Amino acid sequence: MTRYQHLACLLSDRIKQGLYRSGERLPSVRTLSSEHGVSISTVQQAYHLLEEKQLIVPQPRSGYFVATHKATPPVPALTRPVQRPVEVTQWDSVLELLSSRTSDEVIQLGSGMPDLTQPTLKPLWKIMGRLAQKQQTELLNYDSLLGVSALREQVARLTIDSGCQLTAEDIVITTGCHEALSVSIRAVCAPGDIIAVESPAFHGTMQTLRGLGIRVIEIPTDSVTGISLDALALAFEQWPIKAVVVVPNCNNPLGFIMPEARKRALLALAQRVDAAIIEDDVYGELAWDYPRPVTLKSLDMDGRVLLCSSFSKTLAPGLRVGWVAPGRYRDRVLHMKYIGTGSTATLPQHTVAEFIRQGHYLPHLRRMRQVYQRNYETFSCWVRHYFPCGICVSRPQGGFLMWIELPEAFDAVRLNAELREASLQVAVGSLFSASGKYRNCLRLNYGLPVNEQTEQALAQLGMAIERAMQACSSDRHQAPQLLVE
Repeated sequence: MTRYQHLACLLSDRIKQGLYRSGERLPSVRTLSSEHGVSISTVQQAYHLLEEKQLIVPQPRSGYFVATHKATPPVPALTRPVQRPVEVTQWDSVLELLSSRTSDEVIQLGSGMPDLTQPTLKPLWKIMGRLAQKQQTELLNYDSLLGVSALREQVARLTIDSGCQLTAEDIVITTGCHEALSVSIRAVCAPGDIIAVESPAFHGTMQTLRGLGIRVIEIPTDSVTGISLDALALAFEQWPIKAVVVVPNCNNPLGFIMPEARKRALLALAQRVDAAIIEDDVYGELAWDYPRPVTLKSLDMDGRVLLCSSFSKTLAPGLRVGWVAPGRYRDRVLHMKYIGTGSTATLPQHTVAEFIRQGHYLPHLRRMRQVYQRNYETFSCWVRHYFPCGICVSRPQGGFLMWIELPEAFDAVRLNAELREASLQVAVGSLFSASGKYRNCLRLNYGLPVNEQTEQALAQLGMAIERAMQACSSDRHQAPQLLVE
């Protein structure tokens, strides 16, 4: 952290703690320069950073003042999905989201795309080009169904940070995390079976379950602590659930990190009923605090956890390099992979392995954690400033996704149709439910560039939401009232 960033963090903390109150004048540039023993330009850079985050505002010839802000929105309450097995819907909406993400004209405010503009990705391009120039035939040939051994060794080393003790033989390389989830689900379930999921849950997992003919039971989930273990235990008593799919670290879309005690309790529950756990850890490496949170897999003593992840969110989704540590289900996973895609593309595997081996990966991760955390602070200010009151906003602890809950009568699907005219798109909440719940919710990606275009897009979104909320309120007031005699 540079000097001006350190000073900006210090001032930000003082503002949040109330030491500098709303509307209060901040110390002059010269005063802070003398007080902290830094240059005037350092103080000016720190103030400029706080201004970007909308924590302070300049006033000509008067100095800098603490910005007046709306109160911080509360977090969403425990979700209340229908707790019975249902068939997954929403494919048309998912397809619409996927179809528009390749358009340069549409600003994707709700996509799951990481930031691909950072300079720490430059070595990745060089490595890929250098490998391609060698024209080695093995880079164009099939490799092992397990995946390139050099990459599996590097992945096994990386998992040490999450508490795992894995070897290269414990890892199966897949075509992204999506395939890792797919082969894991097929390894433990058959068509007609029931799987429990968090609610809301990643729409890619939902559509995989739909395609495999598997029914879903959505379990209430807290935006801070994760899946309700009491509700899950009750579901196990009522239904023959084969497996649970969870994203306990930097959850998509809520952003929470499940406390370790609850992870242990979840694992104990799965052991008691002999169910598999499919753990999606694709965002786990992007947790802001270090050391990163442990995985369920690291606590697993009998191989029932299938740990799925990829480099799609930490490096680049176009590489299509993921992996799974399938535990006791290894043979079934290999069979499902063989009949699905066979071996994974060889060149991207060698590229990622070499990127890690040369020491580029961990510095890149550190940078991205800082970028996303800084972006989150700015986006939170923008949401608080441009969005109307009466909303709830999740408090992510990592990754680059946040969840916004609007009043219950709000229809985000209709909102998206209106936003198309402005070349904007959000991920509507109904995508993240098997039964189409959460139409009053949306997911935002704060990994987008923090610039004027993004701020204007959020301002437009905020105005569209406010208009829609006013329309909802007007409709309620105009609705005919029943006469009670």
